[in-house]
Amino acid sequence: MRLALCQINATVGDIQGNAERIRAGIHAAQAAGVELVLFPELALTGYPPEDLLLKEHFLADAGAALHELAAEAHDLVAIVGFPERAEDVYNAAAILAGGAVHAIYRKVYLPNYGVFDEQRYFQAGPAGAVIDIPLRGPRGAERVGVTVCEDIWEPGPPASDEALAGATLILNISASPYHAGKGSERERMFAQRARDNIACIAFCGLVGGQDELVFDGHSCVLDHTGATVARAAQFREELLVCDVDLQAAAAARLRDPSQRPAARRSERRAQVLPALPAPIGEAGAAAVGQPPHVDPGHTGRPAEPLAPIEAEVYGALELGLRDYVHKNGFQQVVLGLSGGIDSALVACLAADALGPARVSAVIMPSPYSSDATQRDARAVADALGLRKHELAIEPVMHAYEDTLRAEFAGREPDLTEENLQARIRGNLLMALSNKFGWLVLTTGNKSEMSVGYTTLYGDLAGGFAVIKDVPKTLVYRLCTWRNTADGAGAANAIAPPAGSSTSASRDTAAAGAPRPIPLSILERAPSAELRVDQRDEDSLPPYPVLDRILEGYVELDRSSEQLIAQGLPAADVERVIRLVDLAEYKRRQAPPGIKITPRAFGRDRRMPITNRYRG
Repeated sequence: MRLALCQINATVGDIQGNAERIRAGIHAAQAAGVELVLFPELALTGYPPEDLLLKEHFLADAGAALHELAAEAHDLVAIVGFPERAEDVYNAAAILAGGAVHAIYRKVYLPNYGVFDEQRYFQAGPAGAVIDIPLRGPRGAERVGVTVCEDIWEPGPPASDEALAGATLILNISASPYHAGKGSERERMFAQRARDNIACIAFCGLVGGQDELVFDGHSCVLDHTGATVARAAQFREELLVCDVDLQAAAAARLRDPSQRPAARRSERRAQVLPALPAPIGEAGAAAVGQPPHVDPGHTGRPAEPLAPIEAEVYGALELGLRDYVHKNGFQQVVLGLSGGIDSALVACLAADALGPARVSAVIMPSPYSSDATQRDARAVADALGLRKHELAIEPVMHAYEDTLRAEFAGREPDLTEENLQARIRGNLLMALSNKFGWLVLTTGNKSEMSVGYTTLYGDLAGGFAVIKDVPKTLVYRLCTWRNTADGAGAANAIAPPAGSSTSASRDTAAAGAPRPIPLSILERAPSAELRVDQRDEDSLPPYPVLDRILEGYVELDRSSEQLIAQGLPAADVERVIRLVDLAEYKRRQAPPGIKITPRAFGRDRRMPITNRYRG
């Protein structure tokens, strides 16, 4: 069977725009002589639509767009994810063929953990389903099983029922949120399902950024032994075309009689969807040429996996930032560039994602800013080709001191004065944002967010927190990688759509600049520079220790006793846990940011602000 996986970058709520992308994918698949083309879960509405699914008119518009799309489905079968409004609402896969909506499969398992809230919106489908796909010429038909995302993560039904009902190919359309290593994790799971069911697996994943989430694509096809035979790229749209040998799976089942008793017992568990009305016509009969937005993949040849993990995470951050900016209609971004490692990383990501011409860097020295950090800040901006704005904050600091002198009489300077500096900088960035319509990018990392090493209405002020879920130790690894030749090349690998303003600005400026981060930034001890000789480690454990504690407490829910038993310093463990718990109110007021760890603050980790439990 000639199969195509069309991983598209859908935008939540843009039903017509998403429909155009699907239409383009159908036409490209027709031109490639494909017999079956898959599109991601809820491709028509984008994922996750959240409370848009509670609007009757939204569901009606999606249904109308689906029927318009169905008219394009000639000479192939297309499977498209959409929300079905029936007696309830279902997360569904529409099977389009012969110019009509031929059948509908309803997702069985609705995840309600982590970032998922599907049980809030959807009713569960009854069971798995199989359908016979006619092939061109005298080859007859092949039986395939249909699943949606979580359906195949669950071992057993519905995928096993579909295999026992005769499906030699299990299809899975998905919107699977990314975290570091997720693509490899998925493929290992698919390989197990393929071996368990003696069936090929075809996975079509969504790609793109949606608020805090990034979807990495990474669509793939595995044979019945669990070997990956084709793989699409991560973090960009692609039409992956693959010729799948289903007879090999059928022959393997013939030699393995262990499934026969189970097949007899489960004959009626999987629905058999109505037969398609007629065989597919000749290849290319309705092809209209290669449309925009869809890049053809390499038939049957696996892509090389992204390595190292730094390249993968950097790609996720770059795509998440670009899509947040584009999909929300911003033209320019602005960030404070301090000469520290966090703002250097955000500057690189912004330049690589958007093009340097669309990024403004504001350098805001105070009396505590060293010459070295200011020199490094300018060096980063110059290496990337960013527009520099220099605003000294010392006069504003004096104005605050004069205004508050009487109120603060008799009290020594303390954290209050340090926070005032952060708030002055935040106010200046927001003033530029208001005046020019620029999106403010904050530069705080996950380690700082975890322990409250941030200032409300100061460095937390902004519209998007690019590295909010990136631990400090990973920040160093990403910066080190970005300074390599591989990093400079990979920074340009996630191409924006041809002809876009981003594409034009990247062509004429210094995106992908080699070694944009001075070595002194990587080697200097981290400091907020809010007082004389300040160092982060004056008030925090060393970051390698801190990040180990945070991974255990935040991501794995381990207790203080378990962390101490791992050899972590008891005093540091107790102190960090206390800081994490106390900082919940700050995190609730932080801007959204890109999820790249298995458990991010926000959707993933929901803790009460008012909370007396410790440990």
